[in-house]
Amino acid sequence: MTLVSIPANPVPDDVVSGTIKTSDGAELRFARWAPPPGRKGTVCVFGGRGEMIEKYFETVRDLRDRGFAVAMIDWRGQGHSSRRLRDPRKGYVRNFADYETDVEAFVQQVVLPDCPPPYFALAHSMGGAVMLRIAHAGKRWFDRMVLSAPMIDLPGRRVSFFPSALLRIMRLTGQGSNYIPGGSSELVGLAPFIGNPVTSDPVRHARNAAILEEDPTLGIAAPTIAWADTAFTAMRTFRGMSYPSEIRQPILMLAASNDEVVSTAAIEEFAYHLRAGSHLVIAGSKHEILQEQDRYRAQFWAAFDAFVPGTPLFK
Repeated sequence: MTLVSIPANPVPDDVVSGTIKTSDGAELRFARWAPPPGRKGTVCVFGGRGEMIEKYFETVRDLRDRGFAVAMIDWRGQGHSSRRLRDPRKGYVRNFADYETDVEAFVQQVVLPDCPPPYFALAHSMGGAVMLRIAHAGKRWFDRMVLSAPMIDLPGRRVSFFPSALLRIMRLTGQGSNYIPGGSSELVGLAPFIGNPVTSDPVRHARNAAILEEDPTLGIAAPTIAWADTAFTAMRTFRGMSYPSEIRQPILMLAASNDEVVSTAAIEEFAYHLRAGSHLVIAGSKHEILQEQDRYRAQFWAAFDAFVPGTPLFK
């Protein structure tokens, strides 16, 4: 399946793209890039809610410059993967476990057959929450995981019983495919730069908006009640010290001090209880660290390089 290329965001060279089908019938778009000659290892990149493969072209180049192969998917209901509802802009999923089904199909049909080991995961926000669930379940598809601002909780307050119960009632009364209260059909990522909660970099913000302007079918709008209900349920399972302490997967969490989307305090608390994990808070960064200014991205990559070993290229 074709990737969208614009002058400000060209497709990295040597891409192979296509579609795969999950065990429950969802069609997922994937893309993969081979590593430079003489090097080994693959980083699998998993975006957040509302993101698509194209948004990570710069990250793909950064990883290939480090000697890694790269592989990605669009989550079901996002990018150019299949969408379940008649209105394709609605952010919908029946259950967070469906995203784990996406990862399993991706690993079995793309990563294991066509990408060199060892395998590492780099996941952002919602993608980070999915990776934590996979790690907790003991599925060791990846040697190490790097999670950028993982969606463990909401900022300012914990996921409370009241909104969770309200969402569940609304879903049980047949409103699961409706937008959340206050949600609209405006595409995520097209909001003005001033006041946006995800990046302080105007150039990268404009680039990401230009991708959606070139092909609006890549985007999604506000989440549905069903998505919010299952997301709240997933976040509640992360509470307390028992869940992280049961994870045996080596994990590095990168949090943003100025995050308005997910809770940095919750990330720090979760990381404290990991048996094989650590974390770093990047001072000054907003939520999307990899879409941020170079000074914040440099800190991310320094931590990544220290945590994820690649195979050196001997001359």
